[in-house]
Amino acid sequence: MTARIKKTTTRRVSPPPLRNSALPRIVVRIYFAIGILLTIVVLATLAFHHIGDGEATWSDAIHMTLITITTVGYGEVVRIDSLGDRLFAGLVAISGFGVLTFLFTSLTMLFMEKDFDQTLRRRRMEKRIKKLRQHYIICGFGRVGRNVAYELHGTGRHFVAIDVEQARFDENQEKYPGLLYLHGDGSDDDLLLAADIEDAKGVFAVTGDDSRNLMIIITAKQLNPNVRIVARAQETRNMAKMYKAGADAVISPDFTGGMRMASAMVRPHVVGFLNEMLKSEKKLRVEEFPLPDNFPATPLSSLQLRSPEYILLAVRDEKDWTFNPPGELLLYPGNVLIAMASPAGRAEIEAHLAEFLVG
Repeated sequence: MTARIKKTTTRRVSPPPLRNSALPRIVVRIYFAIGILLTIVVLATLAFHHIGDGEATWSDAIHMTLITITTVGYGEVVRIDSLGDRLFAGLVAISGFGVLTFLFTSLTMLFMEKDFDQTLRRRRMEKRIKKLRQHYIICGFGRVGRNVAYELHGTGRHFVAIDVEQARFDENQEKYPGLLYLHGDGSDDDLLLAADIEDAKGVFAVTGDDSRNLMIIITAKQLNPNVRIVARAQETRNMAKMYKAGADAVISPDFTGGMRMASAMVRPHVVGFLNEMLKSEKKLRVEEFPLPDNFPATPLSSLQLRSPEYILLAVRDEKDWTFNPPGELLLYPGNVLIAMASPAGRAEIEAHLAEFLVG
């Protein structure tokens, strides 16, 4: 494979808006109403102080302004005798009350629009989730869950995130444009069904609580016995329990981290190569391709798996591995091809294998 591995910089992408929200316009209306109201209060206070002709204090003037605008009618603390003064007081009352009504209406619309916006966003998100097939569900969007999402996003795989903390999704909308998520407990049956677990390819139980991860495993297996589950274990003593509950793989971040640190010490160039592979702009990964039951027995050379986007590394059968497999190797259903490939290369191999399927 001719692809070179090199460092890249992360490009920030703004998420597309789900709809043309009215919230910005409502906020502008609120600021406009507050500005007009303050202007009326200031001008009316100056005018009433002038009408008082030395008898009214500034406290009397502002009090007169407020009771006139709000029409509470506590009595005139500034004497209004002439027709012009009374017309002015009436104008202040009408305009001030109108601005107050406009302000409170806008505030009500703001709160209603926020609720409506969240409801509409959730409904659209649920519709998009229902269209997914062979996607992944990440239960827990903390540090580990976000790293899982980073890998799935970088390799072009669809996923739905579930977490009890809404703030975690809000903070990562820019990093993951079009993020699909559900707010709640990943061990809830209804929430997993809303994430379309019946059509999911796998579930990650990666919350920071082993007992909750155990419940997620049990619930997920009850809803879809065929789904693959990878779980996180804070305590290594809980790994056996998670396997018994139905997890296909259990990872302890502390144990794995320790092994990786040891490898970085004794195999620095190998670890450096793997790190660069993960960071390369071609998103190179070591991928696996199981051959389905309707795949006919075929010599490897007939597949013609040659491309600058991938390189075939090995073939796994029921008993053994064949590294750097020869062209005459006969492939059977159930064999697994192992290749280093970019996302485009993975799609090429999958499309190429599909051409050989029977029926």
